[in-house]
Amino acid sequence: MSVGHRDGSPPPSSSPCSSRAPISNYYPIGHDLKHPDDRYRLEHDRSSFESQGVLSPLLLGSPHATALRSNSIEMQDSGISSLENEREAQRINRKMDLYLLPLLSLLYLFNGLDRGNIGNAQTQGFTHDIGALPDDLNLAVSLFFVTFVLFQMPSAAVGQWLGPSTWLPIMMLCWGLITTIQAFIWGKAALITTRLLIGVFEAGFYPTCIVYLGSFYSRFDLATRIGLFYGQYAIASAFSGALSYAIFQVSHAWLKPWQLLFIIEGVLTSVLGAVAWLWLPTGPRGAWFLSHSERQFVVDRVGGVELNAAKYSSLTRRDLVETLRDWKLWFVLVFNICASVPVTAFSVFLPLVVQGMGYESVEANLMSVPPAVCGAVGLYLFASSSDRHRERGWHIVGALVVALGGLVGVVGSVSNAAKYASLCVFLFGSYVPPPLTVAWLSGNTPTAGKRALVVGANGLGNLAGAIGSQLYRAEYAPGYKLPLVVTLGFVGVALTGYVAYRYTLRAVNARRAAIRKSKSAEQIEAERVDSVRHADRKWVFVYDL
Repeated sequence: MSVGHRDGSPPPSSSPCSSRAPISNYYPIGHDLKHPDDRYRLEHDRSSFESQGVLSPLLLGSPHATALRSNSIEMQDSGISSLENEREAQRINRKMDLYLLPLLSLLYLFNGLDRGNIGNAQTQGFTHDIGALPDDLNLAVSLFFVTFVLFQMPSAAVGQWLGPSTWLPIMMLCWGLITTIQAFIWGKAALITTRLLIGVFEAGFYPTCIVYLGSFYSRFDLATRIGLFYGQYAIASAFSGALSYAIFQVSHAWLKPWQLLFIIEGVLTSVLGAVAWLWLPTGPRGAWFLSHSERQFVVDRVGGVELNAAKYSSLTRRDLVETLRDWKLWFVLVFNICASVPVTAFSVFLPLVVQGMGYESVEANLMSVPPAVCGAVGLYLFASSSDRHRERGWHIVGALVVALGGLVGVVGSVSNAAKYASLCVFLFGSYVPPPLTVAWLSGNTPTAGKRALVVGANGLGNLAGAIGSQLYRAEYAPGYKLPLVVTLGFVGVALTGYVAYRYTLRAVNARRAAIRKSKSAEQIEAERVDSVRHADRKWVFVYDL
């Protein structure tokens, strides 16, 4: 079977594997598919009517309301009417889990490797060998997160314009090349330059992947997949430690161990970028591993995201304006930054923190594997539970409670064994908030263009990396007591903030429910299709909690 995803996509048609009508038949009540805001309506209807709260007022009154309720139920991602279609959806999910998710996860694994390998290199005297100071490493890591954050939204926008299947391989080839070059740098200026460039090209990778996955998986199938995908960030720490341990055993005539590390990981990243170029489909309509009917099923299920087969998606000025005005994004972003401090800091400095618990430099890389694996396991368990229970907020809060307890143990324990065990508990909960936050925001943003920008803007949470890199400075080694105490404070603030955020969304939902109860079915329908208020700002939209 050919994997040339740039071949022409088949024309849309009704799926024989689904008992539902095509998208164009979902709106028999005054719906005009030629309306310029069709993309918004299709996606908004899917998201707003998935929640049971918005359906209750439609149960009252006219046959018009009954018909609308019937259509809205038919559009629900998670409530496919027949058992046969539900089984079909799961079968197609498994197919995408086999052909799509593993490669994307592997790509993100190398994204994490190339971001954090500088910490492993430092255990082998990296800065000393290139004529820099240990504090120069902290500065370089901080500046990496500057470009990583600043270019996140622009890079995500480019991903929407070019299409993820094109932009993802380009980014990988670029940062893989720079990682390889990093093995031959000399001096502080070269160190900072390479980290800045890696930050530029890695910036849009995560948000582009999230939007890409969102075009294949339905709303409450997404967090589990994001969990598996983002879990590679934790696995990267584990794999980086194991790979570094193996590479550092190798003796080379003229290359130092840390040089071999950069060369091997950089070359492998570039090779994977080339593989991704050939393998990744442009979207559901171009998925070579799905049959024609399965492609249409996926497109219908996610609400017609790919209305234009010739172009992946479109960005409008309104998408940008609405993103900048999106209060829920900026509200949660502050606490996402606080919650991300442990993840971003330990992605680089975990081997050094473990080294401070009494392990030798090479052994410290190996001993950083179990805590990182705990982080990946915790993330998968929380993410799958979140999808299963269709709830985000309390899962994030629960993970932060676990992380807080583990961090208290790391700070307060006397023996190194107790500190190490507490570190495993700490990381078990630490990796959960960022991916569940992005799934939360994505599910509460019904338009594709704005969703890409919101996910990109949420990348500002990586400012936590600049904070963490300045916290875990060499002067606090080997115990890093003060940095750990400050990290504990950030986790505590995040815990309080996420509780407040969930209750705020709940209050908004209650206020909108009260508005809907006072409106007729005709007024509700008018609000649903009116373009005065956009997407989630409509009072017919119900936020996931």
